[in-house]
Amino acid sequence: MEPLAELLRPRTLNNYIGQQHLLGKGAILRSAIENGRIHSMILWGPPGVGKTTLANIIAVQNEMQFYSLSAINSGVADVRAVIQRAKMAPRSAILFIDEIHRFSKSQQDSLLGAVEKGIVTLIGATTENPSFEVIPALISRCQVYVLHPLQIDDLNVLLDRAVSLLQDHLKKEINLVEREALIRISGGDGRKLINAIELVVYSLATTNTSIEIKNEIVTKIIQQKISVYDKSGEQHYDIISAFIKSLRGSDPNAAVYYLARMLEGGEDPKFIARRMLILASEDIGNANPNALLLAKTCFDSVTVIGMPEARIILSQTAVYLATSLKSNASYLAIGKAQELVRKTGDLPVPLHLRNAPTKLMKDLNYGKEYRYVHDFENNFSHQEYLPESISGTTLYEPQNNPSELKFKEFLKQRWKGKYGY
Repeated sequence: MEPLAELLRPRTLNNYIGQQHLLGKGAILRSAIENGRIHSMILWGPPGVGKTTLANIIAVQNEMQFYSLSAINSGVADVRAVIQRAKMAPRSAILFIDEIHRFSKSQQDSLLGAVEKGIVTLIGATTENPSFEVIPALISRCQVYVLHPLQIDDLNVLLDRAVSLLQDHLKKEINLVEREALIRISGGDGRKLINAIELVVYSLATTNTSIEIKNEIVTKIIQQKISVYDKSGEQHYDIISAFIKSLRGSDPNAAVYYLARMLEGGEDPKFIARRMLILASEDIGNANPNALLLAKTCFDSVTVIGMPEARIILSQTAVYLATSLKSNASYLAIGKAQELVRKTGDLPVPLHLRNAPTKLMKDLNYGKEYRYVHDFENNFSHQEYLPESISGTTLYEPQNNPSELKFKEFLKQRWKGKYGY
């Protein structure tokens, strides 16, 4: 028997489950498919919501050649080979690239000419935000469609289809007494739901002439067989939260533990590196400016190298960030500044700081009496930089670490008592 997920894969739009905002009667993408107006597109959505299935249906319904590549194990040579075959094909062709966000910039660049000339119609599938993971030139040539997790009604339809097919195959009655645990475990992921019901049914089929499925049984079997970490579920947010808080709390042991949990669960290493990049500025800041540089280098290195070696770079960076001095002074400063702007609105910039590119502006004293700091001792001129009504407002408050204590002393010497340093 083929995998249940493959047997249940819809072959037509009428059997497709979910995404009514795109594929319901009269919806934009359905109309395009039915009228043969197929264009290059990026399908962005979580796992198991029908991205690959939809690409197959588009190709079949419009009698188009269908080429499929996975970004995990394909390179520029594979892309060029498909494009060459598409040039020779008697009919227009679809090139489907699964997990297109894993393609490097050069790999994505190799698609541009063929997409631009219409040699292939690209359908890319991604679980990551295309704005971050797909190059702008490729996005501009594609329509981005957002696919949502399957709703409960959709999951129930899929569950009924799975049970019916399993009954026919096993020649056993399957009584689905309770569904809640299966629905909850799926998290809106159709593939995960199918795998779960298949696992439960086959676990019970060996000793029973008929199969009765209840929440307690489902939970027991699934917990024994399936990893707890779920990239799109509650555990995802709990573990990344624990990881960040461990870094912030200067515990490298806990940080590396949660890093391992995420990597073993299949988390995208670039997601982890991106979060460390934010922490390096938000929680370490100028207490150790090198932290931001290392975090940026980590992100760039992980992007170039990929797994499994990227785990070493992630671990090194996590340990460094956890053991670094901490300061959130810059984070607090921008928060105070934005709150002040919201309260005070667009206050006038002092005249001496304004640009004066025209004679009229000069006549209005724009830029007049501006004191160029390099003309003064210690490259400092005591003049007003804030709007008059908020003069003397302190937004940045250095914290008690060697680096920022130096900042504080510098500011105190320059500004005397103006900002209270």
